[in-house]
Amino acid sequence: MIYLWMNMGNIVGKRLKGWNGMDFYELTLRLVLSFMMLLIITRIMGRKELSQITFHNFVSAVAIGNIGASLAIDDRLDVLSGIYALIGWTVFTVALGYIDIKSKRAMKWFNGDALIVIKEGKIMEGALRKARLDLDSLNLMLRRKSVFSIKDVDYAIFETDGTLSVMKKDNKQSVTKEDLGFSKSSSVIPIGTEVISDGKINEHNLLKLNLSPLWLEQQLRKAGVKDPSDIFYAEVQKDGSLYIDLKNDEIN
Repeated sequence: MIYLWMNMGNIVGKRLKGWNGMDFYELTLRLVLSFMMLLIITRIMGRKELSQITFHNFVSAVAIGNIGASLAIDDRLDVLSGIYALIGWTVFTVALGYIDIKSKRAMKWFNGDALIVIKEGKIMEGALRKARLDLDSLNLMLRRKSVFSIKDVDYAIFETDGTLSVMKKDNKQSVTKEDLGFSKSSSVIPIGTEVISDGKINEHNLLKLNLSPLWLEQQLRKAGVKDPSDIFYAEVQKDGSLYIDLKNDEIN
């Protein structure tokens, strides 16, 4: 809710100049209530509201931020009306998000289309104009994707949330193990998992991995470690092996 703080600052400035009826206790209560309501609303609306700002997400963020700021410090807005307005906007936003999921046509109408700004290495000037994106901005976004020349790009798509998706040309893409003819290594667990941190055994993670403290003790003994307190960090790798980093490592 970036816009809450922007609008809060503007309204606070105006109210402090002409404060005419709200005592300190009422202001404190309103501030706490506004903060709690905005926190709950943000949790209800989900992570998408924070990570992906589409057109209707942007409008909702501005509106909810304004209402939350008014609820906090504007005594002309009674508390119940402010809460009702916040709940109403939340329901409206969640409903639009649900419609986005269920109807591609509605999603297209609300958020617009993604635009192909580079196609087969060629810049689509019409798409750039439609997106109001200049070449400097396009190059900046490409550099953030570790692309330093437009000629290295096969496709670039300007997404509805304002980000740029890039597919490099085949001869510019990173080499994979499959390209080199290496067989895929088998994984015992999905990701490396911590089992010791700063000398303390993480029994919860051991239990999740279906491993016992006895197994860990045997692995430490094989590595020549007598006491877990000597270990700064240890984790079980994807292949089931144990990575160990001792305390007080020295660089020769």
